[in-house]
Parts: sequence; structure tokens; C-alpha cells
Amino acid sequence: MIAVDGKVAFLTGAAEGLGREIARELVTAGMRVALMDVQGGKLAALTEELRAAGADVLPLVVDLADPAATRDATETALAHYGPPRALIHNAAVLKEVSMLDVTFEDWRREVDIILGAAYVLTKTVWPHLVAARDGSIVFLSSGSALSGFVKETAYTPGKHAQEGLMKVLALEGREHNVAVNTMSTGRPIDTPMSDSHYTDEMRIGIVPPARLAPAFAFLAGIDADFATGQRFNAFQVSSAILAARR
Repeated sequence: MIAVDGKVAFLTGAAEGLGREIARELVTAGMRVALMDVQGGKLAALTEELRAAGADVLPLVVDLADPAATRDATETALAHYGPPRALIHNAAVLKEVSMLDVTFEDWRREVDIILGAAYVLTKTVWPHLVAARDGSIVFLSSGSALSGFVKETAYTPGKHAQEGLMKVLALEGREHNVAVNTMSTGRPIDTPMSDSHYTDEMRIGIVPPARLAPAFAFLAGIDADFATGQRFNAFQVSSAILAARR
């Protein structure tokens, strides 16, 4: 574990929902944060809020389904801040469509945001983390990474593959002290995505995204000696952190 005050984090899907709460938690911990999202208006509002509180943040409007744009945004963040201590890939999109109806374009877009962006983001920062022998990469996982769900023809395969990418990177990164892990929410969370896709039954036990954000700030400060190649549960990790704060 290292102190993250003054360190840098790159965060995707930052403009709303869980990503917004992770951003707030990271800056509260003293981190400087590159905020990536396709929603320019919401990203600008979050940037204004965080800067008003004294945070050092860099907003980057980017469509993570576009590999070149994703690489350019990451390189802009590198030029502005230098290598990140943490890369948190939180962004995802879920469009529930059956195999009969899904188009390749829609299927590809979901997979590109979930898996393709994970590759491009990591590929761009990896040499810097290896050279520094320091860093923590976190991919947002899901129950869909372990099970199949009706009409998740792209989301579920993308999340399964993201777990596989994490495991490979963890093996490669261990000798360079770069931690690579995934983080599931552990509980259903109240976000714009859940508004569209959760049934009444799935809403049982739903929690606000702020309840899970401390776990991500915690993983931002770990190294490979602490944990790598693991799948964490954000609700459990955050529960332990919040209990310790009392």
C-alpha cells in the first residue's frame, strides 16, 4: 500500500453514476484525476464541481469505442500529468438485444468499450508503469463476467473477456510491481444504467454508488505484492473501509 495523496489516476466513465462517485472519492484522497467520458455536458459539470472544491482534474471527452480517440485521450492525460498511479476502467454500455435482433455494429460497440478500451488504455500506459515499477489497474467487473444473461449478447462476452485480460496482465505485471485486478460491485447499484435494466427483483438490496466508491480509491493505492490477478467485491471492500473510519 502507498499513500495516494498527490498521485495521478486515469478514470473512464467518470461523468455519472458509479464513475462520478469514484472521481469524488479519488480527489478526496488527494489524487489528481484525468476524467474520461463521452458525455461532455455532464463531464463539464463534474469538473466544475471538483475544481470548485480545490481538486486538480483534467476532463477529456472521448468515445471509448474509438481506439484512436481512446489512445489520443490517454496520451493527452500522460502529457498533462505523467504516468498514472492508477488506471480505473469503469466505463461500459449495456444494450439488451437478442441474437435475432442485434446488429454487428451494436455488438461491436459494446465490446469495444468494455474490452477494446481496456486494451488500448492499458497498452498506452503500460510501458510507463513498467518503467516506474509502480501502478494499479482496475477493470470494473460484473455478475455478467461469471454468468450468462438473456439478451446480453455483447455485454456478457465483453465482461468475461475482460476478466481474462486481467488475469493475463496480472501475470505479466507481477514482476514489474504492477497490480491488475477487477472489481465487481457486489450489490446492485442505483445508476442510470440500472434504471434501464434492473427488474424489481434485481432492485432488492440496491445501494447508492457512493457506497461502493471507497473500494476503488483503496485499490488505487495497492501494488502487486498486496494483490494482483484478483476479483474484488466493492461492497465488501467498502464496508470494511467505512467500518474502519467510524
